[in-house]
Formats: sequence, structure tokens, C-alpha cells
Amino acid sequence: MRKLLTSAAMAVALSAGAALAGKDTLTLGMVLEPPNLDPTAGAAAAIDEVVYSNIFEGLTRFGPDGSVNPGLAASWDLSEDGMTYTFHLREGVKFHDGTEMNADDVVFSLDRARAEDSTNAQKALFASIESVTAVDPLTVEVKLSEPNGNFLFNMAWGDAVIVAPESIDSAATSPVGTGPFVFKEWVQGDHVTITRNPDYWGEAPALSEATFKFISDPNAAFAAMMAGDVDAFPNFPAPETLAQFENNPQFKVIVGSTEGETILSTNNKAEWLSDIRVREAIAHAINRQEIIDGAMFGYGTPIGTHFAPHNPDYIDLTGLSEYDPEKSKALLAEAGAEGITLRLMLPPPSYARRGGEIVAAQLRAVGINVEVSNLEWAQWLEQVFKGKDYDLTIVSHTEPNDINIYARPEYYFQYDNPSFQALIGELSVTSDPAARRALNHVAQRIIAQDYVNGYLFQLAKTGVANAKVMGLWENAPTQANDLTGVYWAD
Repeated sequence: MRKLLTSAAMAVALSAGAALAGKDTLTLGMVLEPPNLDPTAGAAAAIDEVVYSNIFEGLTRFGPDGSVNPGLAASWDLSEDGMTYTFHLREGVKFHDGTEMNADDVVFSLDRARAEDSTNAQKALFASIESVTAVDPLTVEVKLSEPNGNFLFNMAWGDAVIVAPESIDSAATSPVGTGPFVFKEWVQGDHVTITRNPDYWGEAPALSEATFKFISDPNAAFAAMMAGDVDAFPNFPAPETLAQFENNPQFKVIVGSTEGETILSTNNKAEWLSDIRVREAIAHAINRQEIIDGAMFGYGTPIGTHFAPHNPDYIDLTGLSEYDPEKSKALLAEAGAEGITLRLMLPPPSYARRGGEIVAAQLRAVGINVEVSNLEWAQWLEQVFKGKDYDLTIVSHTEPNDINIYARPEYYFQYDNPSFQALIGELSVTSDPAARRALNHVAQRIIAQDYVNGYLFQLAKTGVANAKVMGLWENAPTQANDLTGVYWAD
């Protein structure tokens, strides 16, 4: 057996005792309100932004640098053949309702996530699991059907958190986890409040209470920060105002990277969009820098495929879809698609609404009529993501290292390429870094050359906070507002 041991506890930025001498509550701004609070049954990033590592925890968890660290599992063993993980759970962990967290809860959580009738938005994370067995109350054995080099990474996702059968039915509105914060209230349309868990198994957080305030309008977000109604806005929706905060000593601007590939998502089974010539024409009609400058005020990195530029396996393929409106017009003429009309459906984030207007103008310039519809988040999830009733949309895919979604024909892109699916299957069982890098390069090229989507830019993480708020993540290796290390400086 190859032992994989890691530290028994995660450090926080300051001891709770010292921090509690000053202010110990926080109001955090968020653009989108989550549709529910159960990360195991919803696709919206806003769910994890509230609950990840705050209310719910998994066997492993992401650190602020993207590393995979121990969570509810203090350590684990991996068999020589790479097919069996034995997780050793932490002692004394309780759910917020007072019930004990043990191996049976891990079995329940993983079996529920991979069940045939599972509603987990990332069910593919659990596809390689063959069986989950409770060896004893603090030991769980997970057998895989094949080696999976991403398994510990997969278990760190918000979709893989450990839940209990006693409380899962109410998780959407009254979540019960094992984390350092306990759910207090959800005033829909306004805020969610969480409070410090007095019985937390690990080191107590410095904050006694945190409120997630939902403010979608950029002007309102700016006003709330300036008035002090919000202490921090980790994903600030008004980048055009960042200079004003930079010049004010009461605030600090936090600029980092995210896992958010912002794309012009395309329904590959729509009447005209099933033709690769039309998809390529759309790609060449897009001026990425114009979108970054106009919608994001210069914040963002152009991308030519669905991969984060900060990932060491990234390759720059923007040249395959360089801005060339004349080539776009020629491709449309060749496909007999001149003057077609496409529906562009936009969710609420400012990058989508602002970027959508620019994209629509760029497409109209090459002869594509565009009907723009602004949808609320719940409507977008129902009509576009679930119902696949759309032609084009703009959204940031903030899940980490998620190129594998292109191997799912039922996904809302409706891209069905058996060769790509086989490639991702090979990638999932490959652990050698050099071999994985080669496969990732091929995967990036395939979807870029198939023009599956219009690849726009990597979303920057532009945050604003009170200058005395410490411990917020600079980068976003996952979609989270992890408050375990946040505190107020004296």
C-alpha cells in the first residue's frame, strides 16, 4: 500500500482568540442568488459560493492555491493497482443537527451521487466508483472500476460533499453540514446568513457571523461598497469603478484568476448550428479584445479553447478563431446561412449582459440576425441549461479543469463526438503527468477545431474589500467564498 498522508488540520490566517478582540462579523456581496443551497443537487455556481467549506465539507477540499487538501478524510491509502482508496475519517465530527458523521454517511453520500436517479449536476465525477464500503465507523473503502488520476481532485468538488440521510431532504432550504459555519436564515431575494459552529471539529473560524448579500446591479454594488453596507465583494460586478477603490485607502482591490472560461455557448443540435461552417463563421466574427475592453474594462485573458491559461497544460489556440469578418461572411455564404436568425439568451451577470450586446453587434455585422433575451437565473437554468431551448448564450464555466463536459452528449452544448469521448476516457485513467499533458493538448485542439463554442476570455477575479478584511482568496480555484481564514485586522 502506498501511504498518502497529509497534515491533520488546515491552518487559518489568525487564531480565533486574537481576531475576536475586534470586529467578527462580515457582510459579503454576491451578484447572483443561489436557486437552492444543496450543492449535490444544483449546477449554479452561486450555491458553492455560499456553502463550500463554510457549511458543507467533502473528503478532500481545494486550497486557495488550487491544491487538493484533506477534508473530512485526515488521510488515505491507495492500493498498488490504483483501484482502491481507503479513507481514514477524522474523529469527533458532527453534523450541525448534532448527529455523528461517520463512514455510513460517506457511503450514503457517494452512493446517492452516483445512483441511476441522481440529480447531481456533476454525476460524471462519480462514474468510476464501483463500490463504497464502511469498513468501520471511521474507515471507508472506495473501489474504482478503473484507475482514476483525478479521483482525489473530484472528491474536492462541492458536488461531492458529505451529507446525512437524516437532513438531506431539507438541504435545499435549510442545509445541514459539518462545516465551521451553521445555516441561520435565508431571506430570499436579499441574503443568506451563517453563524459560527460552536462544535466544529477543527479550528474555529474568526468570524462569528457572515451574511451573503445578493446585489446583481453593478451600480447598486458600487453604492453598497462605498456606503459600507457590504464589507467585501469578491466578484465585483462593476470593473469600471475599480480605479476609484484603488485610489481610496479605505478599500483594497483584489485581482486574481478564476477557473471561469467565459464562452459563447452554442447549441450544436440547433438547425443552423449543427453545421460546423456556421459555428466557425461565428468564431471568426468575434473580436475578443473588444468584448474584454467593452464588457470587462480590460480585465480578462483571451482564450481559444475551454482551458484556463494559468493551467500548465494550456495551449494558446486563439489563432484558430482569430477575428476575420470577411472569412466569416464567406463561410456563411458557403453554408447557405446568410441572413439567418439566432436567439442569444443571456443570464444576469454583467459579463453576459454587457458582453452579449457586443457579441450581438459583431454577429449582425457579418449578416447574422440576433434576437437577444435577458433571462433571470432560474429561467436560464430551466430553459437553457436543462431544456436546451436556445441557440447561443454567454456564461462562465467556473468548475475547475472541466474540459470533460464536452464528452457528455446530453450536456447543454449537445456536442457528440465519440473520438473526444474516448480521449477523455483515456485521460481519466491516466496518472502520468506527461501523458496527461499530451492528452489535454489533443482535447483542447479537438474542441477548438470543431468550433463547439465561441471561446471568449478567462474571467478575472476582480474583488473589492474593506482594507481591514484579511484572508479572502485572491484566486478562485473553485467557485467558493471560503471564510474559514477570514478576519478583521486591528
